[in-house]
Amino acid sequence: MSEFAGKHILIIIENLPAPFDRRVWQEATTLKENGANVSIICPKMKGYTKSFENIEGIDIHRHPLKEGSGALGYLVEYSQAIFWEALLTFRIFIKKRFHVIHGCNPPDLIFLTAMWYKIFGVKYVFDHHDINPELYISKFEKKGFFYNLMVLFEKLTFKVANYSIATNESYKKIAIERGGMPENKVQVVRSGPKLDRLKLMPPDETLKKGKKYMVGYVGVIGEQEGLDLLLTSAEYIVSKRNDVHFGIVGGGTHLAEIKKECSERGLENYFDFYGRVDDETMLRVLNTADVCVNPDKPTAMNDLSTMNKIMEYMALKKPIVQYTLKEGKFSAQEASLYAKNSDPIDFAEKILTLLDNDELRAKMGDYGYKRVINELSWDYEKNKLLDIYKKVI
Repeated sequence: MSEFAGKHILIIIENLPAPFDRRVWQEATTLKENGANVSIICPKMKGYTKSFENIEGIDIHRHPLKEGSGALGYLVEYSQAIFWEALLTFRIFIKKRFHVIHGCNPPDLIFLTAMWYKIFGVKYVFDHHDINPELYISKFEKKGFFYNLMVLFEKLTFKVANYSIATNESYKKIAIERGGMPENKVQVVRSGPKLDRLKLMPPDETLKKGKKYMVGYVGVIGEQEGLDLLLTSAEYIVSKRNDVHFGIVGGGTHLAEIKKECSERGLENYFDFYGRVDDETMLRVLNTADVCVNPDKPTAMNDLSTMNKIMEYMALKKPIVQYTLKEGKFSAQEASLYAKNSDPIDFAEKILTLLDNDELRAKMGDYGYKRVINELSWDYEKNKLLDIYKKVI
């Protein structure tokens, strides 16, 4: 009999749809493969607009969500999410009782839904994706009332949670020291890439638009992701040479603003913005890229967070350029060059160094690939997920 046979796990995601959220989808399919019945509640977003869908035996319930910006916008967004999560959770529980709610932040509000089901013996597992107090400072560059509210929500989340999953050791430390979680109830599960998904493919030279090189990016496009810094780096590179193209994969609240700024800087002929795309398109772009970048701004949140894109680049043998951030350095190690923090010119120079050195690019790409294969892939990390769920179940 499978390990978790007869157990029903409900996963709630607030800010991304399934199966687009790659980390959550890997967790869901792993639990399903080990016998659990898995359901997911998540928002509708571009490309994922069906209210209900069953994919690979997993029920996905999607609800409307208007993405916000600014304090009022986020209040509206989160209020909508809380309403729909509560309603859909009740409907699912009535139809087929679940034994675990697995809540994926941001924001730290899913505990408001989960806490009522603890009366019925349902466990709450908090999957800690973002540190929201630091995220708030990154977005608004101040503390004050709303920052204190973020700290309160985080404390209440850890108080309600029976167990916590941390994406790295920095997050584990926060769960224990700031959240008061016992160490034996916190498990680090890194967002290791699933290698059967991240396939090495020949480059598609048409994506370079006649240029010799391409710089690739995949990820969210928000305030803290540093795409404005990347535009400054690109401007510097273009002033030196005209044989570099940039392929940007991802969507977010600042995509329109970044595209406008790109045009205003006269860089539109050097950039393609693909938006949120399917895996096939993403893989075509990244396999074509000669260098991949992570221009995340050096904020407290980014310093302590593990970015999925880093290990995805490594799994595709791509050398990386990023700023000098703690968890970014831990993930990539010698697969990356590290620019001085907040210095887009130094960032550009690091890109140029790689473009001009085929041997260095190959050496760094091989190092990153072997690190993923031997240490960081989902084949290793999934066992840590199963270990914590053995305690939960």
